[in-house]
Amino acid sequence: MNGEHQIDDLLRELAPQVIGTLVRRHGQFDACEDAVQEALLAAALRWPADGVPDRPRGWLLTVASHSLVDGWRSESARRRREEGVAALEPVGDPQDAGRRGADQDDTLVLLFLCCHPALSPPSQLALTLRAVGGLTTTEIAAAFLVSETTMAQRISRAKQRIRSAGARFELPPEPDRAERLGVVLHVLYLVFNEGYTTSSGPSLHRADLTAEAIRLTRLLHRLLPGEGEVAGLLALMLLTDARRAARTSTDGSIVPLAEQRRELWDAAGIADGLALVSRTLGTVPVGPYQLQAAIAAVHDEAPTAEETDWPQILALYEVLGRVAPGPVVTLSRAVALAMVHGPLAGLALLGTLDADGRMTHTHRLEAVRGHLLERAGDTVAARESYLRAARMTASLPEQRYLALRAAQLHQLAPPADPAG
Repeated sequence: MNGEHQIDDLLRELAPQVIGTLVRRHGQFDACEDAVQEALLAAALRWPADGVPDRPRGWLLTVASHSLVDGWRSESARRRREEGVAALEPVGDPQDAGRRGADQDDTLVLLFLCCHPALSPPSQLALTLRAVGGLTTTEIAAAFLVSETTMAQRISRAKQRIRSAGARFELPPEPDRAERLGVVLHVLYLVFNEGYTTSSGPSLHRADLTAEAIRLTRLLHRLLPGEGEVAGLLALMLLTDARRAARTSTDGSIVPLAEQRRELWDAAGIADGLALVSRTLGTVPVGPYQLQAAIAAVHDEAPTAEETDWPQILALYEVLGRVAPGPVVTLSRAVALAMVHGPLAGLALLGTLDADGRMTHTHRLEAVRGHLLERAGDTVAARESYLRAARMTASLPEQRYLALRAAQLHQLAPPADPAG
């Protein structure tokens, strides 16, 4: 079983490299991506029995190239294009394919291509997981709770849109690169968040998605070591994921941060994240991911919940609010404000979000309001907020947690006045 997992990990690592090589040589991202998927399937079926070849990347490249050419042959009037492909590079022994210019790693270019501005954010997510992450359509569909047919159609449309947009397989020009990098980072951030706290379903987290997001961000950091926000995002993921084992009890119930057993936290992940933060902060222009990583670092460095440096966290959130203002930052800042200046101060800041339409689709505003009302001693209002939040989330663990908080407050509520 471990061997099969190692093969899966290897295939996911090699998938973007092989796609990048084919697209660089032949263009037609959609056809090349389909060919590589066929090669990955062939490897998944053959390698467990036959063993991993000496040059697995070359093996995949050769099989995908055969599949690509076979696909072109099946169409009419393709002879000239086949001859051109054959002239570019003859397809030979899979063991030798890696020696003929296949060593160039085009993963960074592929990431930018999958996050093309012509695509919607859901399409960018799906295509990145498929082409760069090496996940199957079935796995991606399961992650986002849609049918395999729906996800296949979404991926197909995304590839067609890239082709229609005339996208070329190259890094965007320098003026556009920073903005496009921001899109790439946002996609990886969304993948991680969906894995760390799934938006719906029976599980609180999807470890496969968080692991994939971390793997891809590590790769991006290796390709762009001087980009502070790439390092910041990687540090944020490592410092956050380090707490995963303590987030749920043995029965799957949510354990809030203040009640977590910190000895269960991943010390190695925390050390890696802290090292990234210390190397990055102050050496490059500060960005939102670096600031969020710094906040996570303060949490992870505290020996106990009571020893958390909340004034420092509040100061970092205030800077984050200036660098990247938004309702989610305000929500988190309200919690920090309550920890420093009391729950009423936090509730006052929360009130500024009531008219923000961007918060109508999430349960988090009501969940935080319930928490701060509970701290303020207003158990009746807190219970109502918890119940509203429970009705708004599709995550079963969060529903159970919020309903339990409400039930506990109901037991503490004073009896109604019979005269009332």
